[in-house]
Amino acid sequence: QVQLVESGGGLVQPGGSLRLSCAASGSIFSINAMGWYRQAPGKQRELVATITSGGSTNYADSVKGRFTISRDNAKNTVYLQMNSPKPEDTAVYYCNADIRGRFTYRYSVYWGQGTQVTVSS
Repeated sequence: QVQLVESGGGLVQPGGSLRLSCAASGSIFSINAMGWYRQAPGKQRELVATITSGGSTNYADSVKGRFTISRDNAKNTVYLQMNSPKPEDTAVYYCNADIRGRFTYRYSVYWGQGTQVTVSS
């Protein structure tokens, strides 16, 4: 079974920094694109950033210049470096990944359980 597990969330002050990690595990053959999404109370889930298997990145306008997405293919892990977070960044952050299992021919999208990030002084 394939599983994604996020870590690194918590309370951070405005102007501080936080690094989220998401590790994929299980019977994995390969991973294509990976990404981060977030959902604030009472709002729709929105895209934060994505990264392809080749390292091409895409960001939501609201986080450009402040957040950085990266990945370590050897560890099947995607990261989100959050610099200068703002109170409006407070949300549950979810990672996802397009993964092919070892015994299947097609890719499927998997989601993590989410990790809470709270930005407050």
